[in-house]
Amino acid sequence: MHLSKKCSAFKVVLGALLIVALLQLLYLSFLSKFHGKQQRYRYSELFGGSGGKTNGHPEKNWRKERLRYSLSTGGIFDNSGQYRVYKSLIKSDFTTNLKPGSDPSSNILTLATHTTINNLHHLESLLERWQNPLSVAIFAHGEDVRFATALVYALSFFCPQIQALVDFHLVCLSGETASFPEKDREHFAGLEDCASVFLRLEKHRDKYKNYDISGNVSYPNNLLRNVARSGTESAYVLVIDIDMMPSADLHQQFLAMVRKHKPAGDEVFVLPAFEIRHARKIPANKAELVQLYQVGEVRPFYEELCPRCQAPTNYSRWVNSHVRETATLEVAYTITWVDPWEPFYIGPNSVPLYDENFKQYGFNRISQSCELFVAGYKFSVLSSAFVVHRGFKIQGEFHARKDEENKRNRVLFRSFKEGLKTKYPSSIRRC
Repeated sequence: MHLSKKCSAFKVVLGALLIVALLQLLYLSFLSKFHGKQQRYRYSELFGGSGGKTNGHPEKNWRKERLRYSLSTGGIFDNSGQYRVYKSLIKSDFTTNLKPGSDPSSNILTLATHTTINNLHHLESLLERWQNPLSVAIFAHGEDVRFATALVYALSFFCPQIQALVDFHLVCLSGETASFPEKDREHFAGLEDCASVFLRLEKHRDKYKNYDISGNVSYPNNLLRNVARSGTESAYVLVIDIDMMPSADLHQQFLAMVRKHKPAGDEVFVLPAFEIRHARKIPANKAELVQLYQVGEVRPFYEELCPRCQAPTNYSRWVNSHVRETATLEVAYTITWVDPWEPFYIGPNSVPLYDENFKQYGFNRISQSCELFVAGYKFSVLSSAFVVHRGFKIQGEFHARKDEENKRNRVLFRSFKEGLKTKYPSSIRRC
């Protein structure tokens, strides 16, 4: 009798476990179907459903057709014939809505930047800080061409602030072409909103560094800078790398400054450049930055790798002047350019382009600031604006061919300087 009761109890427990397992299977099946339905809905939103039907979002359909048209042109080749350039692959609402005769102050300053797809995740925090027009040139190679096209489209679709403010341009090797990403379902799987797109980019971040691309492909940094610059019609442009951050409210402060005193056409406005420990939060203003600088958590940009490249900025003078934070931005002092100074600056969109012969590491920005000097530009350091690079630059973190590239570009720089004598025959300045 006792054994019979035990068997009955065991059967009841077993039956209950079977029912729970069955319910779990039904629940998982429901979730899978729901998720699949949700993904099909998202995919239909992205591409208007099968057969090219519209999805009820005319502004997003326009964005899709704009991308399709940009890709159908096949891009244009750069001057060397080595790279294919898709300018204005995605245009922001800000750029699209600019009309002739509109208030010029609405388009006074654009931030231009460049990257490979593995560093594009920095765009999220950069745009959060900048909150104004931004032009991004992306270099992609191999399979990353498809991935970059798909993810840029997803960003422009899911992220309202990117729709409003960011223009994207794509550069790849001349033998590669970008295609409309409608069939690349694997790249869109799991993308449901803006946060999920940046999460996908974050997972892609460690594939390689910009200067260490597979297949010995050269990163055309100066071409990318020029592409990003040419993608804007702003009166002034700030060109920085995508892993750098400008001080907060720089756009508004600069706008107020130029409204108060119209700058000369041959003047650029230098932003002292710093680098900060990875664990530290990027300072918003000069007071916060100086506090971190005084305890060694922030230091001059390239202090370990090339102190001479930034030393002419005169960090001591800048740090100790105008420490009191004000809303007014002004010129603190002017500097005569000396080799090898490579300042970051806000300049008129008419300044000379970067020389596209410089690729990979070394002399790509020095060459351009050298030309500015020979062309007669004045370098004015702003009182409280700055840019900060995320993380300290140290020797051990660079790619293996850095020194080799630097030597090659040093030779190129010598011939570049000789060329400036012909380009600016009336200039008495030399670099």
